[in-house]
Amino acid sequence: MKIALLLSRIPYPLEKGDKLRAFHQLRVLSQKHEIHLICTHDAKIHPKAEEILKPYCTSIHIFPFSRIELGFHLVRNIFRTLPMQVGYFYSPSVRKRINKLLDEINPEVIYCQLIRTAEYVRNRKTPKVIDFQDVFSINVERRFKHAPFYVKPLLLLEYKRLKRYETEVFQYFSNSVIISEAERELLPFQEKNRVMISANGVDMEYFCAKESFKDIDLVFTGNMGYPPNIDAACYLADEILPEIRKEFPYTNLTLAGANPFYSVKNLQKDFITVTGWVEDIRGYYSRAKIFVAPMRMGTGLQNKLLEAMAMKTPCITTSLANVALGAKPGEEILIADTKEELVARILQLIQSDELRKTLSEAGYLFVKRNYSWEKEVEALEKALEKAIGQ
Repeated sequence: MKIALLLSRIPYPLEKGDKLRAFHQLRVLSQKHEIHLICTHDAKIHPKAEEILKPYCTSIHIFPFSRIELGFHLVRNIFRTLPMQVGYFYSPSVRKRINKLLDEINPEVIYCQLIRTAEYVRNRKTPKVIDFQDVFSINVERRFKHAPFYVKPLLLLEYKRLKRYETEVFQYFSNSVIISEAERELLPFQEKNRVMISANGVDMEYFCAKESFKDIDLVFTGNMGYPPNIDAACYLADEILPEIRKEFPYTNLTLAGANPFYSVKNLQKDFITVTGWVEDIRGYYSRAKIFVAPMRMGTGLQNKLLEAMAMKTPCITTSLANVALGAKPGEEILIADTKEELVARILQLIQSDELRKTLSEAGYLFVKRNYSWEKEVEALEKALEKAIGQ
């Protein structure tokens, strides 16, 4: 197939979930198909990005936005009906350039990642597939519960716009995929069963267990500028860790990941490390005794859990995060939904070398059995082929 892959961000470096998913889908699809990569981008372009991506692409086309342009997009969108998630990445002039480019490429199918890219191809007759990945409207609804009162009116407006727009997008794409059955059930339209499942995978060769001195007691990783991760990091540091330190006073915590928000940066203490961007996140998984992801908002499959389990780090998370993951509570992962439960599960693991070992081995085997990029991209290929055949 000749595929035009349309992304809202360049899929490198892999510090965000959407970029990680896009990179591995691109990598695997390129083994059989001709890929033309088209990206908008909202940040400084990594100097090695094109070099890293070039082996997988027949052509690469990048449309970067300046800070001024992005600000203009947001102001303009106040007076439009598009969700902010979409309006932030949308430019009518870039749409014209992308459509001219698509005329030249003449792809058999257009594959769009996230509803952020949908406006660029809304009226094209070429078969097209949208990857919802997560249900953005539900993500915003969950953020609403924990947001300050002055932010809630904006989130409510965004929730209503997203719910309407997700339904619209489904209607004008030939086919669609999403990251899990649990996410599919959250879609705001009746024909949700027509959406195909293409989960994430994990690179088991890259994220492989290594013997290392365990000098980190608790670790949490992720993009620390993403609201659900900001909330989880602050919750872990401010409410959970103090209770753990009552029993084990020398317990330390590391928060590892790019773009830490100011509230995350302010968590830095003698016993709390906030790393910011790290070149190789594997070192933090291998040095940690326990991985804790106390997610209270957000949607989708948590790549951080796949990576930690692949590296045989015992994991604790919430039911919210495990819905998409599907690990067996108490056997492959520990689940805790309240502060008291999280404290109890962490203390349980701290005190039992045997339980940590058993849980880490079971988690590793679970990921190995269920999360292969090659298998998940096969499901995506079927969705693309189905769109062409319609």
